[in-house]
Amino acid sequence: MTQTLKVGLIGLGEVAQLMHLPLLADDQRFSVAAITDVSPGLVEHIARRYGVPTRHDNAAALIADPGLDAVFILTPDHLHADLLAEAIRSGKHVFIEKPACLTADQLRPILDIPQRPGQVVFVGYMRRFSRPFLELKNRLPALDTIRHVRIRDIIREAPFFVAQTRNVFRPDDVSPDLIAAGRARTQAILRSVMGEDCPPDALRAYQVLTGLSSHSISAMRDLLGLPQRVRYATQHDGETVIVLFDYGHFTALYEAVIDDVSRFDAGIEVLTQTQHFRLNYDTPYIRNLPTRLEITSSTVTETGTEVIGPVYEDPFRIELGAFLESVFNGTPNKTTLDDSLADLKLIAEIGQHFRT
Repeated sequence: MTQTLKVGLIGLGEVAQLMHLPLLADDQRFSVAAITDVSPGLVEHIARRYGVPTRHDNAAALIADPGLDAVFILTPDHLHADLLAEAIRSGKHVFIEKPACLTADQLRPILDIPQRPGQVVFVGYMRRFSRPFLELKNRLPALDTIRHVRIRDIIREAPFFVAQTRNVFRPDDVSPDLIAAGRARTQAILRSVMGEDCPPDALRAYQVLTGLSSHSISAMRDLLGLPQRVRYATQHDGETVIVLFDYGHFTALYEAVIDDVSRFDAGIEVLTQTQHFRLNYDTPYIRNLPTRLEITSSTVTETGTEVIGPVYEDPFRIELGAFLESVFNGTPNKTTLDDSLADLKLIAEIGQHFRT
């Protein structure tokens, strides 16, 4: 008999509608048992669309719901810390979209909250679960043979792709004052780590690092471990970020550019003297686009390229499977809160370069 995890979703915005809700509804191992959002209209729409039996007026009521096994936190980032702490204290399993928090200082006290035996707290870094990424990790050469690493996120943001592929319900019943308060809260959190006098473009760059870039920084650590230091980092107008991570005998170059060219050029390249590993990611906002790993190897006389893929399985789906494995079978979870803390420390170190 298939075990079923009864989950409650906090936050029903774009990512929840595009990724989590369809995947959870398609998987018989999950039951979407309760939902909540600041928009009553959005709650009503999702409840009808997915046949959700319970609608809560607020997050606290959902977290306290005794009928739930797990809480999914899919809200704007500035709400993560408080909701995460409350969800852990409830004893329920927790799935939280990255970033777990916006700053390391927010996350540290949460790490001290006691967890019940077997409780799983899982951070959603879906790129680390794609099949080609796992194959790259399996095939990665010895670190002392690596000469250079290039990591990139050169993208157009979601609205261009979403407008042509999916109908997202966008509510009009959220108070403008609540939206303004959320933006002000976000700015206050960012300034707590970047400084009260930090210019707006540097704050925006830090926010890009906690959002888009956290996928790449987390994947880099998974593959290579922690760098010795951030040797150099700069940003331009908040949405172009360049970082050099010092690994001793090689440098990992990270590039992030958000512009209006309609493509999604994201991936990781690893170079040794005789091999070139190239992993690509396409936009996650169009479901099931393929991911590939290409390995080019050369000898004195020959060169050949091995292609792993294309792989069409959605990394979000694989990630949810990993969450279930941790919950039902006790399989070790690699995207823990301690793991996320390492990202936030690196991001803070990068951010300080924007100040100099």
